[in-house]
Amino acid sequence: MFLAPIQDDKKAAYGDFVKFTQEMFIGLGATDVVDLWPSDIPDGEVTSLPLAVKAQEGESVAAGYIVWPSKEVRDAGWGKMMSDEEPFDMPFDGKRMIFGGFEELLRTTA
Repeated sequence: MFLAPIQDDKKAAYGDFVKFTQEMFIGLGATDVVDLWPSDIPDGEVTSLPLAVKAQEGESVAAGYIVWPSKEVRDAGWGKMMSDEEPFDMPFDGKRMIFGGFEELLRTTA
C-alpha cells in the first residue's frame, strides 16, 4: 500500500504513470493493482493523510495497493524492478511517499 502527494495539475501525467506501473507490476507477477485518486480527504490538525505526506497547497493524496500471490513473488518482483537498469521518472516527490507491505487479515465480500 502507498500514499503519495500528487500535484493537482499533474493528474494526467500521474494517470499515465500508473498505467505504466500497473502493467509493469502485473508483468512481475502481481494479481491486482489498484490506484486511487482522492474524492473526500479531510485536513487534520493532529494527523491526517495530507499531513502524513506533507501535502502542499495544490497537491492531492493519491493511494494504491498491489496484490501479490505470495510474499516470495512480491519480493522477487520488487527486487527485479529495483535492479532494472532503466529507471523511470515518478511525477511526484518520492521522498514524501509512504509505503509498506501488508498481509491480509480478513476479507469479507458480498
